[in-house]
Amino acid sequence: MTTTTAAKAELLRSLHVPGTPLIVTNVWDAVTARIVAGAPGVKALATASHAVSFAHGVEDGEGLTVDQAIAAAGVVIGAVDVPVSVDFEKGYSPDAAGVEANVARLIAAGAAGINIEDSIGAAKAPLFPLEVAAERVAAARRAAVSTGVPLVINARVDVLAGGGEWDDAVARANAYLGAGADVVFVLGLGTEELVSRALAEIDGKVSVISNPTSVPLKKLADLGVSRVSFGPGTLGLTLAHLQAAATQLTALGEYPAELGFEY
Repeated sequence: MTTTTAAKAELLRSLHVPGTPLIVTNVWDAVTARIVAGAPGVKALATASHAVSFAHGVEDGEGLTVDQAIAAAGVVIGAVDVPVSVDFEKGYSPDAAGVEANVARLIAAGAAGINIEDSIGAAKAPLFPLEVAAERVAAARRAAVSTGVPLVINARVDVLAGGGEWDDAVARANAYLGAGADVVFVLGLGTEELVSRALAEIDGKVSVISNPTSVPLKKLADLGVSRVSFGPGTLGLTLAHLQAAATQLTALGEYPAELGFEY
């Protein structure tokens, strides 16, 4: 398992290329993992904690226990052959030692990468003090080193989404990269100007989340972003189609063509 997971982690890292970003359509269970992994061009997957939590009937923000979160990740990982990056929220521990232990367990379950957040609760504010947040990233890197798996750490910066200041966001991004993150996931980069500024001031690879109001994907690639994800948006997309189909069928309407989709 370690050798296979290590190889997947190396592959996942190689897919983070500025200008040719890794596009990850977020998944939350075995069937969504298989469907997305089977789409042309897909080379890696990422889970979304919001979607995983809601699929289990609990709120996002570590509504799952660490055991449940690792088990849910294992279901996704075991369903596909491509690398899987797991949204591991805050690491399911109040301290860095616990983060290190939990990340080691997640790697043992086959995770090739993780997201780890710097906000304390379910909201985007308040945040852990910068030094504390950086130490939590370093703890995740120590877990990777101890297991021999070059885990891809996508360290989330919640400053802007939580109403904080630009300089703090940049300082945190660079601190997390210095602590062992491979890429920083900066929330709140909603315009081309903000994306460009982040890429200019952050000393490493940048990941963003997108939705229909975001900078277009081709422009994000042109600017030099390394990774784009969609978080709970893919769950919303799926549920919107399901609800629309249910409405059409209940009204004795035409059969939606997707009703014949073979999975």
